[in-house]
Amino acid sequence: MSFSAEWLALREPVDHRSVSASLRAEAAARFASRSDMRVLDMGCGSGSNLRGLAPFLGASQHWTLADWDERLLAHARAALMRWADEAREEGEALALRKADKSVRVDFLKVDLARDVERALDAAPDLVTAAAFFDLVSAEWIARFAQAMAQRRLPLYTVLTYDGRESWSPAHDADSAMLAAFHLHQGKDKGFGPAAGPAAARALADAFAAQGYDVRRAPSPWRIGALEGAPEGALFGELAKGAAQAVRETGALAPALIEDWLAMRLDAGIGGRACEIGHEDAFACPR
Repeated sequence: MSFSAEWLALREPVDHRSVSASLRAEAAARFASRSDMRVLDMGCGSGSNLRGLAPFLGASQHWTLADWDERLLAHARAALMRWADEAREEGEALALRKADKSVRVDFLKVDLARDVERALDAAPDLVTAAAFFDLVSAEWIARFAQAMAQRRLPLYTVLTYDGRESWSPAHDADSAMLAAFHLHQGKDKGFGPAAGPAAARALADAFAAQGYDVRRAPSPWRIGALEGAPEGALFGELAKGAAQAVRETGALAPALIEDWLAMRLDAGIGGRACEIGHEDAFACPR
């Protein structure tokens, strides 16, 4: 399971504006008295989750970015050095200064499918992830929740896909396209059959079963593709990605898929937009 650095950069501004501000504030408030804290970011990709969350945490932070993709870990290092006001390398780690925050960053190459416990053994104060849990299986989520509970670690995760989509203008094939897309989402991405749109509920249930209090909040992407809209490129890539996923299922006639995609990419259609449902969650041991 991996994504291109270009795709992650394209989605980052929309990710950051879409997370639930109220739930983020609730998570940050739990650590308000801490001048120093350790954070583990699972499936870190290009480091976007750090860039989005670090400004809301304490003055001194120590992040461990965990991913299996060495290419993305290297990209995260470079992107974080550009993001920081000041940056220096300390061996394999980074020492960053962003506004009034001091952020040390370690990079951990780890197979989270098989060895998530090794990452958790770093004893973080907070475990976090973004756009991650819909890619793993319900069985893996249950195992992860148990490992978290054994260590009494809190989880703050954002942008778990919840299966809801609305595209404008409407197309007769919207419902069929979405059903086929969900079929594709369920494919094994290295963690067993992916939970896909069922992930948000599976995550909440798994942590509740371990005695956690779980707070949930919607964090939908709302993307416009009007002429000149900054997220127009993201809109187009989403439509093309959805069409390709549906093609791979063989569930719909190719001509129908192409007609749906052509409408989505038609720059002459005014008011093109979509809303993609996501959910954030904050789970704390009682």
